Amino acid sequence: MKISPIIEVAELLKQYKMPDLVLVDASNGKNARSNYENAHLEGAIFVDLDSNLAAIKSDPADGGRHPLPDIKDFAKTLANMGISKQSHVVIYDDKNGSNAAARFWWMLKAVGHEKTQVLNGGLNEAKRNHFPLSSKAEPVKTIMEPYPVENWKLPIAQMDEVEAVSTDPDHLIIDVRDAQRYAGITEPIDLIAGHIPGATNIPFTENLDGNGLFLNPEELKTKYEQKFNHINPKNIIVHCGSGVTACHTLLAIAYAGLHIPKLYVGSWSEWSRNHKKIVTSKLI
Repeated sequence: MKISPIIEVAELLKQYKMPDLVLVDASNGKNARSNYENAHLEGAIFVDLDSNLAAIKSDPADGGRHPLPDIKDFAKTLANMGISKQSHVVIYDDKNGSNAAARFWWMLKAVGHEKTQVLNGGLNEAKRNHFPLSSKAEPVKTIMEPYPVENWKLPIAQMDEVEAVSTDPDHLIIDVRDAQRYAGITEPIDLIAGHIPGATNIPFTENLDGNGLFLNPEELKTKYEQKFNHINPKNIIVHCGSGVTACHTLLAIAYAGLHIPKLYVGSWSEWSRNHKKIVTSKLI
C-alpha cells in the first residue's frame, strides 16, 4: 500500500519509536550540524546535504552546485544511516521541507524506496506540537551491506535536453525560485541573474499556506493541473538554483497524486555558467 509523501506531526508522534522507523534531520546551512547537536527531534539522525546528498565539484558549471552523488556512494550512505529496504524513513528540516528534506525524499524515491515521508512543517511545526527534543547522540542500526540500488529510477533532465525543449510549446520548464531571482532583479547565490528561456515561474513557496504547511492535496492538484495545461508530465522539467528546492515542488506534485516530472539537477547554477541563453524580465 502506498503511503502519503507527507506525514503530520501527530501521526509521527505515534510512530517515531517503532523499530523500523528511521527519523532524519536534513537541516542545512552554516550552523546546521551544531544546531542539530544542540537540539533535534528525539531519535533523529543527521544527514548532510553537501557531503551525503551531493557530490560537489570544484566548478559548478559541471553539474551545478549540488550534483547527485554516485549511486553506489549513496547506497553506502543509506547503509551507514541504518536504512534498509524495510525502513520507514521520515525526514524533516528547519525550513518546512524546502531544504534538503525534500531532496533526500526525492533521492530515496529515485532508488525505489517507497516508504519515505517528509514531516509537514518540519522542525518548527514539531516544536509547536511539543515533539520531544534531544541533544544526545542517537544510535544507528548496523547494516552490513550497502542499500541495493542500480540506477536512479525517477526521471532526470540534463542541460542539453533542457536547452532543446525550453521553448517548445509541448514542453514545460518550471523554475521554482522566487520571482525576483527569476526576473533577474536579484541573484544572491549564482553569478548571473535571470532565467532559462521559456521557463515558467512557480515559486516553491506557493506549495505552502501561511503557517508553512503544505496545501492540501486537492488544492495542489488543482493548482498544478492548471499550470500543466494538459502537457504530458513526461515533458515537464522542474528546476531551481541547484537541484534542491526543486524537489520541494516535486514533493508537492507527488502529494497531489500527480506524476512526478523530471528534475533538472544542475538547475540555474549549471545553466548560468555555461554561456547559455538567459532571459530577464520585469515583474508584472
